[in-house]
Amino acid sequence: MEKESTPKENSRLSIPDSHFLIESLEQQKREQAVLLELSSIVAGAKSRQDLRAVITDQFPELFGGRYYTLCLINEDGVTHSPFLHTEENTIPSYRGETPIIVTSHSINDGIFEKALASEEPVLIDLQTAMKANTVPRYVYRWFNAGIREMLLVKISGGGMPIGVLYLYGEKKGSFQVEKFRLFKGIADILGAGFGNIIFGEKIEQQLREIRKYKGDPEEGNLSLQDKAGSCNGIKSIIGTSPGIQNIITVVERIAPSDSTVLLLGETGTGKEVIASAIHAASPRRNNMMIKINCAALPHSLFESELFGHEKGAFTGALQRRIGKFELAENSTLFLDEIGEIPLEFQAKLLRVLQEKEIERIGGKGVIKVNVRIIAATNRNLEEEVRAGNFRHDLYYRLNVIPISVPPLRNRKEDIPVLVTHFLRRYTTVNRKKAPVVPDKVMESLMHHDWPGNVRELEHLLERSILLSKENVLHIDLPGALHKTPSADKENAFSIVPLETMEREYILKVVRLCNGRIAGPNGAAAKLRLPSTTLNSRMQKLGIKKEHFNIRQSSRKVNVI
Repeated sequence: MEKESTPKENSRLSIPDSHFLIESLEQQKREQAVLLELSSIVAGAKSRQDLRAVITDQFPELFGGRYYTLCLINEDGVTHSPFLHTEENTIPSYRGETPIIVTSHSINDGIFEKALASEEPVLIDLQTAMKANTVPRYVYRWFNAGIREMLLVKISGGGMPIGVLYLYGEKKGSFQVEKFRLFKGIADILGAGFGNIIFGEKIEQQLREIRKYKGDPEEGNLSLQDKAGSCNGIKSIIGTSPGIQNIITVVERIAPSDSTVLLLGETGTGKEVIASAIHAASPRRNNMMIKINCAALPHSLFESELFGHEKGAFTGALQRRIGKFELAENSTLFLDEIGEIPLEFQAKLLRVLQEKEIERIGGKGVIKVNVRIIAATNRNLEEEVRAGNFRHDLYYRLNVIPISVPPLRNRKEDIPVLVTHFLRRYTTVNRKKAPVVPDKVMESLMHHDWPGNVRELEHLLERSILLSKENVLHIDLPGALHKTPSADKENAFSIVPLETMEREYILKVVRLCNGRIAGPNGAAAKLRLPSTTLNSRMQKLGIKKEHFNIRQSSRKVNVI
């Protein structure tokens, strides 16, 4: 019969476990005390230099090493670069080459990705890692500098991985597994510190931009486009076509008012230039127009970016932030790519537009604002409303004065004046003599479809000015413009937008019918469409009577 253990025996058996539990709790208390102190110190760091001083002072005692690198994921989401590292003059070099990561590397470099995929610190033995022949060059550099182990700890911010902390050991066994939990806590603290410093750097950048716009000595650094928009006003809208002239007329009428404007059109058509012209012609012209690209903002930052926040409103809010609405007081706020605003934020924006007041995050009261809104989008907001991606009440609140900016392919008569404008701009910037534009070049420009619109034309001319060796403009257009007549049909084929092909086909049919749309011998009957449908389609494609003047057409087309 099995003998039952007495309480005294049970007590004796549990003594080692009790000692282990007590020691573990004591270790946790010591770690929490270290992290609490480090968190307080890091929170006081206002710049990279401050953070470097904290790390240099604290790290050697914490893990016994001297070298570290803090790498952050770049904005492209596929590469990483050093944000902060040990002073280079303290790092041993090998053949004059320091091991610091000085360039961007892919986040899938064989080392960085391991840390991102692990919730725990990752220990790398350099000699073993180098046998794989798939590690980045900086591993070899550190090995040659005397490093034998690396400890990688993932850094997170706002629940998302933002980088990796590299710790370097000069001998094997430099890092104790018992301290891994401590290293993970340190990485979390550094993640918050990164956010504060980057946030501060962005604010400083915004303040510099404000000083530029207010005419401080740094104003000379303004971009050409900003100067053109702020100084020339309506004159910055380039074009002689009916569509552009109509826009100029509308801008002259609405500029003195405070009404909300919604700019519609494809990307690259010049919506921002028109917004700048409206502001420059308005009574608010003496104050800077604040611009924000809604597509470039993370969803979690929308409210803070537009409305601002108070100190302590959330983790990492170490100081008050002034939002874009307050910066635009008595001025104009340009909301580019308004269609990208997240649905959950649209109700808050609607309230601001209606009530003319905002609340900072963590604030105790409302702030009245006097701001004119100009919004722009390349999306069809009516379709977005129908699809449930955009609030109908916000759409109607923005759509007070809609202005549709036509694509360049529908106003090709503007190309010559745009070419002259951009040639003058970039020859002045590059201190070059204005090149001669051959007739063939201008003809090619007039026949191109310009899917990138005015922006594509501008960049093409800038590139051509820089690459042209003689005083004659040479261009390099994509598509079938460079195909020779002898080229076979397969080589001569080029992909064009379906809308462009439809427009050209309708034009040919209308010309064949001598400009007649309705009736038994009209274009609508040939195309087997109701005349009202064809008229509506032609209007949408920008086809006007002058486009199908039969004297302009000498070709015959067989219509099926």
